Amino acid sequence: MAVWLNGFETHPLRKATRAFTSAAAALVMVAGFAGPLSVPSAFAAGQGPDSVADLAEQVMDAVVNISTSQTIAEQRQVPLPQVPDGSPFQNFFDDFFNKQNQGGGDGGSDGGSGDGGDTGGEPHKVQSLGSGFVLDASGIIVTNNHVIEDADEITVNFTDGSKLKAELVGKDEKTDLAVLRVKPDKPLKAVKFGDSVHLRVGDWVMAIGNPFGLGGTVTTGIVSARNRDINSGPYDNFLQTDAAINRGNSGGPLFNEKGEVVGINTAIISPSGGSIGIGFSIPSEIASGVVQQLRDFGVTHRGWLGVNIQEVTDDLAESLGLGKARGALVANVTAGGPAADAKIEAGDVIVEFDGQPIKEMRELPRIVANTPVDKEVSVKVVRKGKEMEFKVKLGRLEEGEKAAANDKSKPEADKPKPAEKVLGLTLGELNDDARTKFKIGADVKGVVIAEVAAGSAAADKNIQPGDTIVEVAQESVAKPEDVTAIVAKQKDQGRKSALLLLANPAGELRFVAVKID
Repeated sequence: MAVWLNGFETHPLRKATRAFTSAAAALVMVAGFAGPLSVPSAFAAGQGPDSVADLAEQVMDAVVNISTSQTIAEQRQVPLPQVPDGSPFQNFFDDFFNKQNQGGGDGGSDGGSGDGGDTGGEPHKVQSLGSGFVLDASGIIVTNNHVIEDADEITVNFTDGSKLKAELVGKDEKTDLAVLRVKPDKPLKAVKFGDSVHLRVGDWVMAIGNPFGLGGTVTTGIVSARNRDINSGPYDNFLQTDAAINRGNSGGPLFNEKGEVVGINTAIISPSGGSIGIGFSIPSEIASGVVQQLRDFGVTHRGWLGVNIQEVTDDLAESLGLGKARGALVANVTAGGPAADAKIEAGDVIVEFDGQPIKEMRELPRIVANTPVDKEVSVKVVRKGKEMEFKVKLGRLEEGEKAAANDKSKPEADKPKPAEKVLGLTLGELNDDARTKFKIGADVKGVVIAEVAAGSAAADKNIQPGDTIVEVAQESVAKPEDVTAIVAKQKDQGRKSALLLLANPAGELRFVAVKID
């Protein structure tokens, strides 16, 4: 299944709803149409208000088209639209776009960058089209980052036909948002963010944008789902809608019935490149805070806890004495970070942050990021079956990431000894030979796994030779005998599985619960 988005980037969920040329766009709309579409009147009547004309007229002037140009050093092919095999338009598409990719045809190189292409040729410009909206009458425009990414020039086109050059105020790749500024002669028509927190599945919404370069297009639908994770970033929490969103709609607003922006249209899933009724919008609850930070500072100021976390599965929950799977399991604590200063440890399960329960792992990064820097918060964890509470003063994520990238410290490890077998694992001491053989970093400490028995519970958990056991049942291990002794103790206590903290050769940590035979 193909996934399209607009912009220059190559992430599968951001591969741009950029317009082709007008001729190509027209064909995309026609291709595959077999005849008149009959819609039962009862069904049609249930699709929202009888008319949205008044609302569309109220907000239309605040929605803008955004065109960008970028100079690239090499010839690139125009991306080919996906046409079903056997379509009567297939030969025309192939011929039309092949001419464009060879420098001919009416479209030139418009339509943006694609995959592959000639590597030679003189530097030339490519154009891209997207959408946006005016948030402040003084000239503040909001759009997607992938709409303007790497652009040399950004032009904002208004419904009255006027155009203004735009400057980039700030952008955020993690949420795919960007803020632009134009300098108008008079105040612009602006819209404001609405409440997406209380938006319900089934609520009516309206999208306005620039699909296929056709500006000022209005479509309506409902909120199909909330809290969608489409693996496009660390803070995914998309609204899903069946309001038609196509190539070129990215960055445009999703309105509620009051004319407030409750979402920013960003992605679609489609096997054809056109809308099939599965579109995704960044909810205003996320967008409004990021946009305000970009306006104030030009960059984001996100809260930072200083932990690496992983999902709590059912078997991990049993090993940790949680009862049911919930919270976020701390796999590693960043030295010198806020969590480390508060004495939070690897193996703790964070079940509440600043008064908000953590039901799933993916909720925690978003909640932390939305919390102000330097705020002191209460963090509740479950440690070895007991609930504990810590006070943590948050740092700034961007500074924490910079510090982690600059941390080159690699302490020396101790000398090792012979191998033992337990849980289907052949264990050995972490000596210089083992480090060389498995390319294990000097900062990794514990007991190395030399072999994994085929068909064992450990193999089922994707444990690999070269992984290092750092802890068993939240107790540090330095020798193979430590591992076997703790596993035996767990078995005597009636545990069904042993909780291992593993480090891969690069030092990345994860918890795994392995069934005890």
